[in-house]
Amino acid sequence: MALRLVTDFDLAADALPALRAARAGGADVLETNYESLHLLNVERNGNIIYTYKDGKGNVVFGLYDCQTRQNEHLYTFEKDLQVISCSVNNERTLLAASLVQSTKERRRNELQPGSKCLTLLVEIFPVNNVKVLKAVDSCVWVQFLYPHGASHPLPQSHLLLVSEEKYIEQFHIQVTKEDGNRVVIKNSGHLRRDRIAEDFVWAQWDMREQRLYYIDLKKSRIILKCIQFNADESFTLMFETPLDIPLSGSEFKLVNFGCGYHEEQEKLSKHLTLYVFTNHTGSLCACYSQKFDSWEQITYSVFYFHEGYRKTFTAAPGSGGSHVTKDITFLNLDYYVAVYLPGHFFHLLNIQHPDLICHSLFLTGNNSMADVLPQSALRPLSGSLVLDWGLGKLYRATLNPPRLLQFLGAAQLDCDRMATLHCLLACGRELQPLEAQIIQWISENFSTCHSFDLIQEFIIASSYWSVYPETSNMDMLLQYSSVLTWDSEIPGITLVTEEIPLPLMKVHSFQGYWEKLNSNLEHVKYATPPSRYTNSVVWREWHNLVAELQGCWGQRLRSPTVWSQETGKRRPTVYVRNILHSAVKVISNVEARHLEPRLAPLLQEEDTRHRLLVGLMVSELKDHLLRYLQGVEKKKIEQMAVDYTSKLLHLICCILETSWRKHSLDSWALRLDGSGSAAESAVFHLMTRILEATSSLFLPLPPGFHTLHTILGVHCLPLHSLLNYIDNGVLLLTETAVTRLLKDLDNTEKNEKLKFSVIVRLPPLIGQKIYRLWDHPVSSNVIARNHVTRLLQNYKKQPWSSVINKSSFSVDFLPLNYLIEILTSLESSTQALNDFEGHDNVDAEFVEEAALKHTTMLLGL
Repeated sequence: MALRLVTDFDLAADALPALRAARAGGADVLETNYESLHLLNVERNGNIIYTYKDGKGNVVFGLYDCQTRQNEHLYTFEKDLQVISCSVNNERTLLAASLVQSTKERRRNELQPGSKCLTLLVEIFPVNNVKVLKAVDSCVWVQFLYPHGASHPLPQSHLLLVSEEKYIEQFHIQVTKEDGNRVVIKNSGHLRRDRIAEDFVWAQWDMREQRLYYIDLKKSRIILKCIQFNADESFTLMFETPLDIPLSGSEFKLVNFGCGYHEEQEKLSKHLTLYVFTNHTGSLCACYSQKFDSWEQITYSVFYFHEGYRKTFTAAPGSGGSHVTKDITFLNLDYYVAVYLPGHFFHLLNIQHPDLICHSLFLTGNNSMADVLPQSALRPLSGSLVLDWGLGKLYRATLNPPRLLQFLGAAQLDCDRMATLHCLLACGRELQPLEAQIIQWISENFSTCHSFDLIQEFIIASSYWSVYPETSNMDMLLQYSSVLTWDSEIPGITLVTEEIPLPLMKVHSFQGYWEKLNSNLEHVKYATPPSRYTNSVVWREWHNLVAELQGCWGQRLRSPTVWSQETGKRRPTVYVRNILHSAVKVISNVEARHLEPRLAPLLQEEDTRHRLLVGLMVSELKDHLLRYLQGVEKKKIEQMAVDYTSKLLHLICCILETSWRKHSLDSWALRLDGSGSAAESAVFHLMTRILEATSSLFLPLPPGFHTLHTILGVHCLPLHSLLNYIDNGVLLLTETAVTRLLKDLDNTEKNEKLKFSVIVRLPPLIGQKIYRLWDHPVSSNVIARNHVTRLLQNYKKQPWSSVINKSSFSVDFLPLNYLIEILTSLESSTQALNDFEGHDNVDAEFVEEAALKHTTMLLGL
């Protein structure tokens, strides 16, 4: 299944054996009713409180320590009672419990006056006094607070008391030590208390973050509020926001206040299903569903408060084969919320990136991804903890990467492939084997998606997740998807999106989660468009820089400045050196990521042009992050830019390496004197798709990519197709590729035609070097033409003698003789020698010889 439930605690396995062992050892000679054993509460430190009844019907409380994995007896009430709620403080010195008479006792005493519910506070270190906090006819729930950062015992404990009469109080309990280590309540007759909330109809406790969410009805308006309990005894109202759901003052529902007295819990759960979920990125969501009037359509809503809108989903229940008899279950999976109805549907809603529906996964009916979830009702606790009250099991819910990977391979719809890919990258970004499996699938199925570019989406999303945990607000600064809009419908799902009011923050100073939430709300409030990085600026700057450095290729940058054609000014050479240095960092980083010997010949070429593009991306990305990430160290941001670019190049290398290995290609067997195989054609097609994916986003490619692509193109394409690819910019000619072309192929008529067709398409800068490598009249002709062009480009006509000394020429051809004499004169000038020093060992005699050979060839002599 897509969801994996990892058992953290099992009453039958972790508590029951210890209880039976204690009984066998004589700890309790009476028969014990283990059928009454059930879980009561999960505290913030992970400890679990459970209860059972002994042979006399006495209520026994036990605690399972999640650190030591040991069980501990807490207290025994020598009376047949039913437990509503129970909690123990962090120091395990105080136990709070709320109890009612059992059904038998209630029937026996129904004509006698007395309170229905007793709320007690017990000293348990050691067992000593019992104080009655409440004796009322309505039910009461209790919960000790666990202050953040409390590493040593505190002289005061704080207890929340929630009443069915719709109020919440906080008791402040001071303790002191007597007779050594005996802990007793100080001034127990006058415990200080605060009224936290009144007239609420729904409340949820977040034990991990120590937050209380509750709904307040004010003048027929439904207001959701949140109180944060601080490390000291204070509490703060953090926000309030209107909630557009149907509620009446007669309703009452509690969430995550323990699991006692099942009959009372069932009575209280006949109303709405509502959960508030948060995560560390500053998201705030409320998931809501009503009781179903009809099983033909099921509707639920998710309030994305951090985005300012509400999405209402309507789904057909699928082919479960029966009417809907259970409530929808919502589970918090950090970046996702799972919504499922056993046997009917399973949805994974993307909370991190909820804008596009294609980033969420929707499975309906008896899909094998959803039908193996427990049929019993699961209760989400704080974070990813999930409770199965009926079985007495506590789970930790996570996404199941291997199962998602199987579904990725079996999915038929583009929306399912898109959503599953994002699920895998979010939950398995640190799993190298999983990434390798995704790359394997992509390299074999890159043409299956028609609504989006699969390679492009994978590169962008995976690079985003590689640096996302480093800091907040990355959603606003980096692209997480190549898809900007999605118009296709999702089968079986109807979606309605509505704007909602933003939460009103009630404080002005924020830390941690609240700072991130407030930042998200500010972006929505002021309609700040996302400042996401794009490489288009880098592309333009790269072309300018390449043009500026044309005279410096192959030479050291000795001049302190480089002329900028765009600005008309000179920029420091150190700027270029820093860019190339950044590229070296990235390439070293990519090499370090690849532990096995590399098969595909990448990153081995001194491709200065594309190293500049890599370095420029690092430079521009660093500047972009520095502008928006205030308070983050510059060194950390520089490393983030290097890591992001490295990840991008690494993914491209891995995709190509995977295909290379699959087709058993040898990097040393790529010679140009043979025809291309089917394997080489497959790799060439993949490289062409990679080029398409990166070009539209202006992304760099690993040095050596274009050389390898061109060599495969020469192998696999007929000449007319090859030249068409070159002319349209699909194949980019590099010095290394053309050099191999000239060296590996002999001068047959077919090969000469190929060589000449390629050479005439070379950029002038590369051509000047390449022409010297081909000992052929065509190459000599081009060299001679370039030499004449350079000499005559600034030539001013001078008066010449009408008599030419013919004895110095081998051929009596006046136009040629006239040209050669001019060239000889220009070459003899000191200025000309200085101007053209280092270009070619070419002179007027070479030009004359080349001209004669070319003429002879044209005349067929």
